[in-house]
Amino acid sequence: MVDRKPKSEVKVMQDKIICLPQGNLPVPPTNQTGILPNQSEPESEPALPSPTSVSPAPVVQEMRGLKTNLDWQQYSFINQMCYEKALHWYAKYFPYLVLIHTVIFMVCSNFWFKFPGSSSKIEHFISILGKCFDSPWTTRALSEVSGENQEERDSKKQVPSRPVPNNASAVEGSLVKTQSLRSIPEKIVVDKPAAASVLDKKEGEQAKALFEKVKKFRLHVEEGDLLYVLYVRQTILKVLKFVLIIAYNSVLVSKVQITVTCNVDIQNMTGYRHFSCNHTMAHLFSKLSYCYLCFVIVYGFSCLYTSYWLFYRSLKEYSFEYVRQETGISDIPDVKNDFAFMLHMIDQYDPLYSKRFAVFLSEVSENKLKQLNLNHAWTAEKLRQRLQTNNSNRLELQLFMLSGLPDTIFELSELQSLKLEIINNVTIPAAIAQLQDLQELSLYQCSLKIHTAAISFLKENLKVLRVKFDDARELPHWLYLLRNLEELHLTGSLSPDASKNITLESLRELKSLKTLSLKSNFIKIPQSIVDVHSHLQRLYIYNDGTKLVMLNNLKKMVNLTELELVHCDMERIPHAIFSLVNLQALDLKENNLRSIEEIVSFQHLRKLTCLKLWHNSIAQIPEHIKKLGSLERLYFSYNKIEVLPSHLFLCNKLRYLDLSYNDIRFIPPEVGVLQSLQYFSLTCNKIESIPDELFFCKKLKTLKLGKNTLSVLSPKIRYLVLLTHLELKGNHFEALPPELAVCRSLKRSGLMVEDVLFETLPSDVREQMKAE
Repeated sequence: MVDRKPKSEVKVMQDKIICLPQGNLPVPPTNQTGILPNQSEPESEPALPSPTSVSPAPVVQEMRGLKTNLDWQQYSFINQMCYEKALHWYAKYFPYLVLIHTVIFMVCSNFWFKFPGSSSKIEHFISILGKCFDSPWTTRALSEVSGENQEERDSKKQVPSRPVPNNASAVEGSLVKTQSLRSIPEKIVVDKPAAASVLDKKEGEQAKALFEKVKKFRLHVEEGDLLYVLYVRQTILKVLKFVLIIAYNSVLVSKVQITVTCNVDIQNMTGYRHFSCNHTMAHLFSKLSYCYLCFVIVYGFSCLYTSYWLFYRSLKEYSFEYVRQETGISDIPDVKNDFAFMLHMIDQYDPLYSKRFAVFLSEVSENKLKQLNLNHAWTAEKLRQRLQTNNSNRLELQLFMLSGLPDTIFELSELQSLKLEIINNVTIPAAIAQLQDLQELSLYQCSLKIHTAAISFLKENLKVLRVKFDDARELPHWLYLLRNLEELHLTGSLSPDASKNITLESLRELKSLKTLSLKSNFIKIPQSIVDVHSHLQRLYIYNDGTKLVMLNNLKKMVNLTELELVHCDMERIPHAIFSLVNLQALDLKENNLRSIEEIVSFQHLRKLTCLKLWHNSIAQIPEHIKKLGSLERLYFSYNKIEVLPSHLFLCNKLRYLDLSYNDIRFIPPEVGVLQSLQYFSLTCNKIESIPDELFFCKKLKTLKLGKNTLSVLSPKIRYLVLLTHLELKGNHFEALPPELAVCRSLKRSGLMVEDVLFETLPSDVREQMKAE
């Protein structure tokens, strides 16, 4: 049979509080029959015998206690009422308070791990930190610098009177006492020679990617202090919560009592007002509350220690001074804000992580890695395959957009010219002295660092320097020390005003400078050019369209033989030029010249053989040009000339005459006077006929008559037996004269005509021209 407990017993076990009435049962009023109002008249019972007539019966033991006549529903009601009215709230809700406080503590401790703005930073930092810790480059970098530092220490500690200590004691003795003594095992490990392993290409690329990640992470995290603020606030909240819990729990823990007196006004329902109750969970709650207080006190002390750690020192700044001392990597920067805070946090676990992570903050370490990767990628054999001969007939190596300068370059002893383009943080070491034949160096938009020994080498050997720059960092200051430099070419924004960012400093030390080329935006000739007036022979100034208005300094450049003033927005020929008595070549290309009446003053420049007035707006050539009897090369192309004066052809020494891209319609017969003429260009004009006198210029080798309105080519072309280049394309010719066969030097490649027009020549003439 199933053992079933009485309902009253089950109810007692389930109730949180059990109450019983206090006092005697109140006597309700009775009627004349002696029956309670709520009771029915009982059945007639046999009359009791009188005491005198009944024999004495055995004594029956009666149950003692208070008889209440209450049923179990009334007891349940009383228990609920007393639980709500009489039991202290702390005793009732203690488990829920513990749960709420625990949840609050958990939220305070873990909020920054779940909040997107902070959790992403933490996860990224942990990921990068682990990769940096395990990277082979970290071990190699620490091995190199530790080995160097150990050698320095050993050299300083050589004392004859003391015995040499063993390796372990030497390492321990050489350590500097810093914040981190736990990094000593790392020190001992990396001092071993076996640690300095050679990185393969894949490991080098992975380390390079780590450097980029650390840079971006630092740039992003150092901007704010969200992590630090969240951690401080949650710590303060936990401390306040701890104080609150201890304060009210220590006062209210005594309220958890086993016996509770209950006074509730329910007499009309139960017949009682006063009850004595037993809290069934009081003993357990009392013990648990004391245990809970102990746990909270322990946790609170940890929070107090954390708050002390937060405010005792500045956690928004982190110094790698101890790492710099131990590793010898002196350029590791200090960090701030959230980046510093996370490093302080990781130091609480193991400072070794920060030490290995610091390697990836060092620019020196990054440069070493880049150099290692460069040397792997650019071997000496690969560089030799890129050698070419430049316009100066020098063996040149050109490198474009590299991360640095490969050390393998210095194995190319035959190198004569080195050209570097768009390479940042280039370091020229002392090893450049191995390139004994190096004479030319080109630096195009390169920020450069150079070793002192390298400067000494360049002072003695460098002949040509070309620099293209956008800011002051790309203009090397050591160029002013190159005493054997012969050519200097500068391209960039230079200002003669000292208040500007980039100025051209004194060139006084350049004792051998003969050629100076400046592509900039000058409004006047820089005073620094005058410093080399005694030996400067060639000056080239290419402006960006800025008007060059002050040229008085040119008068002092009396030894100039070549002068170019290009794109300077000049409307007249500067008078300062007429003082340059040694001038042999003058180029005034891309200016705004309209009138050149001043050309008569060029007669005083008796050495002037080349005059370039092309790409201007000249409409008329003055008759005074006949006085320039020494001219051999004359450029008038890309102007607006319509009429050629006959006096032009009195310059009988002309060998090169360019009149292309004008509006010329007629060629004077006086052109036949130019018996020295070798090059004559009339391309893109409006010429309808060619005078026969032109064919008396028997030294002519190049004749360009393309893009005109010519219809007939005279048979007298046969007189030009030295002709090698003839341009006729773009005219109205119907046939070519067979007399071209006499021009034995003229080949098909030098005859610029349409294919249809070429087919009009006799077949033997065509075969002759096609033959090499």
